[in-house]
Amino acid sequence: MTLPDGLTDLAPGKIAAVVTYLEMTTRPAARPVQPPPQLRLLRHDTPDLEWYRQLYRRVGEDYLWFSRLLMADDLLTAHLASAAVEVWSVRRSGEDLGLLELEWMQNGDCELSFFGLAPELIGGGVGRWLMEHALDRAFSHEIKRFFVHTCTLDSAQALGFYRRAGFVPYGRAIESVDDPRLSGVIDPERAAHVPLLRP
Repeated sequence: MTLPDGLTDLAPGKIAAVVTYLEMTTRPAARPVQPPPQLRLLRHDTPDLEWYRQLYRRVGEDYLWFSRLLMADDLLTAHLASAAVEVWSVRRSGEDLGLLELEWMQNGDCELSFFGLAPELIGGGVGRWLMEHALDRAFSHEIKRFFVHTCTLDSAQALGFYRRAGFVPYGRAIESVDDPRLSGVIDPERAAHVPLLRP
């Protein structure tokens, strides 16, 4: 089959996404957000790998987050224990339902590495509350910029949410990877918005 100009066929078992890169160089004016009732933010200095990956799955599996699931245990342990990395969870009634991960780079940048909530916390301003905390933490250091990326596999609201928080798009890319559902890294029933096409 001949594809129209601008389209590229994907090999069997592959998925592709448009990635958008966003940044800010100064902290936007703080937006008053009341802490949601019954929620707490907890910092985890040396997260247990099983706990971390379980929360990572809970927040990101429906959006095909998989990079931390494939990362070797020793490398992930070292990363999470680094003084340049902060991991926070949103906890309700003893259960962790949100993930915030920040990393400060040697070049003066800070990355919003992971940011997400389990479905039961989405809506009601929890994301805005968590973002205000992320901004406070990022700019508590002398940084040149705070940056993040999102893609078309993420929630359809993600890009707009980051822009409303003050991030400005500066680049775009196409990412093509093996579908992690085919290898069993992620449950084949997850991410219904991305049809599973078996080879």
